[in-house]
Amino acid sequence: MFPSLSPTRLTLLTLLSATTLFLFYKSHRRLLHRLKTFKTLNPDTRGKIFFISQTSTSKGLAQRLHNLLTLNNLPFDLIDPKDYEPEDLCRETLVLVIASTWENGEPPQNGAFLVNWVNESAEDFRVGAALLVKCKFAVFGVGSRAYGETFNAVGKGLSGNLRKLGAKELLEICEGDVDGGDLDKVFDGWSKKVVEALKDNWKENGVYFGNLNGVDGEASDEEEYDDEDDEEGENDGESELVDLEDIAGKGPSRRKEMVEAKANGELNGVTGKKAMVTPVIRANLEKQGYKVIGSHSGVKLCRWTKSQLRGRGGCYKHSFYGIESHRCMEATPSLACANKCVFCWRHHTNPVGKSWQWKMDDPLEIVNTAIELHTKMIRQMKGVPGVKEGRLSEGLAPRHCALSLVGEPIMYPEINTLVDELHRRRISTFLVTNAQFPEKIKLLKPVTQLYVSVDAATKDSLKAIDRPLFGDFWERFVESLKALKDKQQRTVYRLTLVKGWNTEDVDAYSSLFGTGNPDFIEIKGVTYCGSSATSKLTMENVPWHYDVKEFSEALCRRSNGEYEVACEHVHSCCVLLAKVEKFKVDGQWYTWIDYEKFHDLVASGKSFTSKDYMAPTPSWAVYGAEEGGFDPEQTRYKKERHHKNSR
Repeated sequence: MFPSLSPTRLTLLTLLSATTLFLFYKSHRRLLHRLKTFKTLNPDTRGKIFFISQTSTSKGLAQRLHNLLTLNNLPFDLIDPKDYEPEDLCRETLVLVIASTWENGEPPQNGAFLVNWVNESAEDFRVGAALLVKCKFAVFGVGSRAYGETFNAVGKGLSGNLRKLGAKELLEICEGDVDGGDLDKVFDGWSKKVVEALKDNWKENGVYFGNLNGVDGEASDEEEYDDEDDEEGENDGESELVDLEDIAGKGPSRRKEMVEAKANGELNGVTGKKAMVTPVIRANLEKQGYKVIGSHSGVKLCRWTKSQLRGRGGCYKHSFYGIESHRCMEATPSLACANKCVFCWRHHTNPVGKSWQWKMDDPLEIVNTAIELHTKMIRQMKGVPGVKEGRLSEGLAPRHCALSLVGEPIMYPEINTLVDELHRRRISTFLVTNAQFPEKIKLLKPVTQLYVSVDAATKDSLKAIDRPLFGDFWERFVESLKALKDKQQRTVYRLTLVKGWNTEDVDAYSSLFGTGNPDFIEIKGVTYCGSSATSKLTMENVPWHYDVKEFSEALCRRSNGEYEVACEHVHSCCVLLAKVEKFKVDGQWYTWIDYEKFHDLVASGKSFTSKDYMAPTPSWAVYGAEEGGFDPEQTRYKKERHHKNSR
């Protein structure tokens, strides 16, 4: 029998037992939370071993290293880089790379995308040296000294570029020679050093590489955990829209995006190539009014289309070239671009890239969907105050396509097929390229009018304004201008003037005239679209129309009579320079286009030039006309504004 206890002692014993049970529960709950955290974060926080392999040599070495690490209780995942999203490197804490070098110093196919991403990021001055600051790495290169200068080029390149991006070397790069050296012995020696370094790193940083909870060090013993709070926290921030450059730090997890992309058919299951438009990018673009087509294209209704549907005037292309703005479709087959210009009105919500690296949609499907979405948006204008029924009916049959919506349309590998399809439907094409793909320009089939953006006239100013991804951006720019010389159809330099950035380089601009010998030069004041994290432009950077006129007239004087100011559109703060020899006949300007003649020429299959489809410019569009480029058949509509008087 138990001895009898006094009420006081019984109460005390009960309290002690309850306290013991509570402490036991709390201790075990901490343990359960740690196990739950380990399970939840395991895929993203475990170390990674990448094998970049062509003939399975590096893959075999990586498997040996993985086995050794597992025996030493060091948790790592073995990764084939072709199945890995490079942007996820921003979240890694420990990375080991076994990298082979293949032909001409290039990486094997399975690692090409990852290697190119690292190399491009390291050379992109906008990325900075803190992208991978939380990551430690070690590289083992596999190659043959018989190849001389390219021996282990991939491994050495990766090592150097990872350092440029802020990652810290766990060990210096080790180089294995498959032909002249004892590869297995060298690799085994390096692997043992890796194990020792990892154990030291483990001790130095705390439990599980010091990053179980997303911050350095372990959770405090004083912390209490609530399962319900944890579950709610997993969804925090998913609906937040962020700039493309901040996705790695603020947007939805890349792994989650990949799952969503597969579910939405946005990942090509055959080739493994990713879709250009991720859920975050799609949300940002749709918020701005874009209709995303497939995985990399888009269409949007231009404000000038809406304006001319109301009979309130067309855009400058109506004044300069005779397009019908209410029948113009603004689209692009590539939302990606190789520049991040300071004046970009999309605030860099579109992706960037130096080459086509995404899945590719069918050009016919792009054209069909673009027209379908465009006409749907036109129909939605029915009943809007001021919209004219006749114009609305005409707008449902687009006759023009401005391939300049956003991004770099010429990057799309099937751009020629897409242009052919538009022409087959007798839809004219105004294509704008950002002067970074000269070879693409050379291969481009005839378009109605080909634009090259000339955003600056010197190397330093072009770098500052366009913020290009390419290291050889200036050479590409010059070659792009030269490529225009061989084009027989209408060509245009498009200049965007930004006060304080590129308005003082009149002589430098004029020196570029002979490089591409364009038919026309459009000079337009920058459009202010608000400041953002990527652009600090203000209204002070926006020139007035008289500023644009003065700049244009100065350029004409430098051309020694080769160009004259032909047209202007005051509302758009835009002026057109044209080649006198080609487009001024007996004192009459012929800057407009005979669109039916153009389509007949294309259909004939014969060669033709820009002079074969030119048409006379109406008097109201000519430079200096009282109308200022406003079509008198339209009804002028002015809002109450307080503008500075023009000179």
